[in-house]
Amino acid sequence: MLNISNIIYRIGGRMIFDQTSLTIPAGHKIGLIGSNGAGKSTLLKLIAGQLMLDGGEISLNARVRMGMVSQEAPAGSRSLLDTVLAADTERANLLAEAETATDGHRIAEIHTRLADIDAHTAEARAASILSGLGFDGEAQLRACDDFSGGWRMRVALAATLFLQPDLLLLDEPTNHLDLEATIWLEQYLISYPGTIILVSHDRDLLNRAVKHIVHLHNAQLTLYGGNYDKFAKTRREQMELASKHYEKQIAQQKHLQSFIDRFRAKASKAKQAQSRVKMLEKMGPAIAVVEDRSITFDFPSPQELPPPLITIDNGDVGYNGKPVLRDLNLRIDMDDRIALLGANGNGKSTLAKLLSDKLELMNGQKVSSNKLRIGYFAQHQTDELVMENTPYQHLAALMPNVIESKVRAQLGRFAFEGDKGNTKVKNLSGGEKARLLFALMTLDAPHMLILDEPTNHLDIDARDALNHALNNYEGAVIIISHDPYLIEACADRLLLVADGTVSNFDGDVNEYRQYLLDRARADRRAGKSSVAATPDQKRDRKAERQAAAEKRKVAAPLRKEVEKLEKQMAQCTTKIAAIEAELTDQSLYTAGSADRLNKLQLDMAKVKADLAKTESLWLEKQEEYEIMVA
Repeated sequence: MLNISNIIYRIGGRMIFDQTSLTIPAGHKIGLIGSNGAGKSTLLKLIAGQLMLDGGEISLNARVRMGMVSQEAPAGSRSLLDTVLAADTERANLLAEAETATDGHRIAEIHTRLADIDAHTAEARAASILSGLGFDGEAQLRACDDFSGGWRMRVALAATLFLQPDLLLLDEPTNHLDLEATIWLEQYLISYPGTIILVSHDRDLLNRAVKHIVHLHNAQLTLYGGNYDKFAKTRREQMELASKHYEKQIAQQKHLQSFIDRFRAKASKAKQAQSRVKMLEKMGPAIAVVEDRSITFDFPSPQELPPPLITIDNGDVGYNGKPVLRDLNLRIDMDDRIALLGANGNGKSTLAKLLSDKLELMNGQKVSSNKLRIGYFAQHQTDELVMENTPYQHLAALMPNVIESKVRAQLGRFAFEGDKGNTKVKNLSGGEKARLLFALMTLDAPHMLILDEPTNHLDIDARDALNHALNNYEGAVIIISHDPYLIEACADRLLLVADGTVSNFDGDVNEYRQYLLDRARADRRAGKSSVAATPDQKRDRKAERQAAAEKRKVAAPLRKEVEKLEKQMAQCTTKIAAIEAELTDQSLYTAGSADRLNKLQLDMAKVKADLAKTESLWLEKQEEYEIMVA
């Protein structure tokens, strides 16, 4: 379908693609990955013809229809549904012509073509896509101008998906989505019949929705079979092999050079020495394996405060006298790791603002520790950065009378080393701006971090660094994110923000994913996806949610028991690993060490017996839990 042959492209003298080639057959679902600035978005624009190559060729089958999300959000008084339908210009033109055509043959051709492109199902398909991206039936009939830029970008995505092109080009499509819409998109792409090239840093999406990975590195494109995890494993193995080959080559070269140095002057060995000189020349210089320098940063841990950090009793919060969330009853301690679930517009950011003192309760009571410091991150805060200032200047302004080396040390915690700390903000990438915000918000070692979509613009390495930093941080964490991998890695408590209130979700991210998929299937069966819900349907859905919540509430003690057993199994596994490490000590097998060896072997037997018993009990309790919540 798509053939990329020896392409060359430069930006400002920097080589982005250097005579690299790639062939993508029809039907392949490709994840395009690489570090920020490597040229992933540039490649999509080259394929789409929005940029011109400096050399080489990109060829596409002439009959292939290509679709790429517009960079401009749709606007105007046209409804969302009509905006998506209008994206299919062929259908719109045919319908318009059908209104005025008088020739019988032409009318027949028009209706045949309309049938070929499933024009009669167009409205239902458009409504289904909009519903999946978070627009209910009522919202679909509202004008584009009624929505913010982020929501209108969802409409642009919906229009591209509605066209169902043969080649679908997607550049970070989840950046404007919440977790619910991300999960819907993932399922949509899995069943998509055409070819996909997906640029994404979402590990879960790359693991579930694509079957091949193209890695853009050092201006070259390399195709790998399998999802992201398979790529990461293969890449790691390749790097290890290359490193071993380098070490072996260095050893061979040293051996040959040693022989040459020893026998070059001896007549009897002159031929052998000359032969080895030629061998050394043929080998060429050994090329060291240079791995990408991974990003690391860390959040300074605060001094411990007595619990609780925050309590809210019977609280209502909202805007202009109108509550968004009612009857809030929450307690947050320093060891809490909480993820807020729920569709955009349900009040997650409102709750985050309440917790960070950016909003006050309308009713009820909120009590916070008087020493509590909070670090709050939101993407819109990048607008508050001074574009002409450097990261060093931003941080130095908050650290008066502090010597330069200490300011730079704080920047270094967030990967702003050397000249990068002196780069103007306007020249930083989106990910670098996010890291600067992390550095600023954690300067005073806050007791609680509130992170509202922190992974937008972060590549996979930076997301891994964020996971690591959060897991090492010793304060409370509140996360709002569309990245299920981040939630699963960092959160141990899930709060569902829906129906005007906040409740515990007694399950993990995968159970929440399944809950959403089951609800979507039920809605499709009931024909709810394309029209606004009636009052009776809304009551039915609420009853379903309440029933599911009641099941989870009843099963919560059992769930905690399962989690306790999982921790015990992990502890047993750690102990076994430690004993096995001790058993490799050769001194154990010498005279005088029999008692110690015997004790280790007895300890091993006991821990393995404990692990087997705990695993058996865990299986029993896990099965009980699954039956209770089914």
